[in-house]
Amino acid sequence: MRIVFIGAGRLATNLAPALHASGHQILQVFSRTITSAEILAKKVEADAICKLSEVTCDADVFIFSVTDTALPQLIAQLGKGRKHSVFLHTAGSVPMSVFTGIGSHYGVLYPMQTFSKERSIDFSHVPFFIEGSDAQALSVAESLASSVSDNIRQLSSEARRHLHLAAVFACNFANHCYQLSAEILEKYQLPFDVMLPLIDETAAKVHELMPRDAQTGPAIRYDENVMQAQLQLLSDMPRLADVYRLLSDSIHQSHIQR
Repeated sequence: MRIVFIGAGRLATNLAPALHASGHQILQVFSRTITSAEILAKKVEADAICKLSEVTCDADVFIFSVTDTALPQLIAQLGKGRKHSVFLHTAGSVPMSVFTGIGSHYGVLYPMQTFSKERSIDFSHVPFFIEGSDAQALSVAESLASSVSDNIRQLSSEARRHLHLAAVFACNFANHCYQLSAEILEKYQLPFDVMLPLIDETAAKVHELMPRDAQTGPAIRYDENVMQAQLQLLSDMPRLADVYRLLSDSIHQSHIQR
């Protein structure tokens, strides 16, 4: 398919090369910053542009990979003259209805993964959640997803919002806990990599056990002596102490409700 990428951020930086490698033609990469557009465009043999007036009308699909706040304005500006093309966005929490009024063929192509420009992602097992306004849009979304992944599911906008919320807990909040751990270690000049075997084993366990069954630590048994001693260690770090209390209480409540 002939594709135009609107956006050159972390997700586009990974998805565009994957689609290009699977045989799709990336015509253009648009970004408000020409440098960002050029870096990605070079990887996928596309034209780099930074003006909306330069976006071609001659593409099969336009993939919007931009911030949630920028999406409605860009859709409104690019909808004119492209009513026969398919418009897809890649956001987890934005409903498909954001495209209403720009044409008949639109939908969602949401790869649920965390992305960084510095790391390349193997999409083969990344779950893609797709949605389409009609058969054509759904077919295009499914074709694009299946060209890079073997894990594709149809999902409504409402369900996807809750999926994205769950991902925030599993990924963003978990990563922030790594950062809090690093802050504690830094006080005693300990490198964060001492935590990596523990992190790896915790992640490996939930491939075999439900998270509730894999839970360990003082909070699950509500060992008040250990918990109070650890809170005392956080007496000069009140923000971390608050997080410790909230998470410990949540762990304990989850355990006693089984």
